[in-house]
Amino acid sequence: MSNAVRGDENTINLAERRLFSPSFKPLYDEGMGLVEKTAEYLDGPGRAEAKKLSRLAATLYAAESMRLTTRLMQIASWLLLQRAANSGEMTREQVAAEKSKVRLDTASAHDRAEGWSELPEDFRALVSHSLNLQGRVRRLDDEIYGSGAEPLASVGRANPVSDQITLLNTAFARG
Repeated sequence: MSNAVRGDENTINLAERRLFSPSFKPLYDEGMGLVEKTAEYLDGPGRAEAKKLSRLAATLYAAESMRLTTRLMQIASWLLLQRAANSGEMTREQVAAEKSKVRLDTASAHDRAEGWSELPEDFRALVSHSLNLQGRVRRLDDEIYGSGAEPLASVGRANPVSDQITLLNTAFARG
């Protein structure tokens, strides 16, 4: 039986090794760059484009904007924790304790929601990029810390009832 199968103490965790090496920097830069790019978009062109949307698309835009910013803040929190561990500012135990507060499962209505095609192309691209990045970060997290997290139930499967409830709550400022 190989060391990897037995879980021997000499087993090298490649994901962890990547995280604590210079190859982590591109992932960190991509995540933080996406946070900045999204903030600039939502405060600038996105605000102007949202005013031109139909009522349905505007409601979807508002709900998806909240999901997008939540997703990106969770990713940024995870990346900052890993950077702190990488630089020796935090111990692995401290990172693990703080990491338990980070959720890497923020779903999206995505292209199955009514009105999705009306949303600005730049906005849809940001949502797509954030979902892609979240998936990669989540896989890395699972490889390093184990996959004790709940599976993504909403990503990849449409739930029209849930989507409509979310849209209604957003439209009437509930939830």
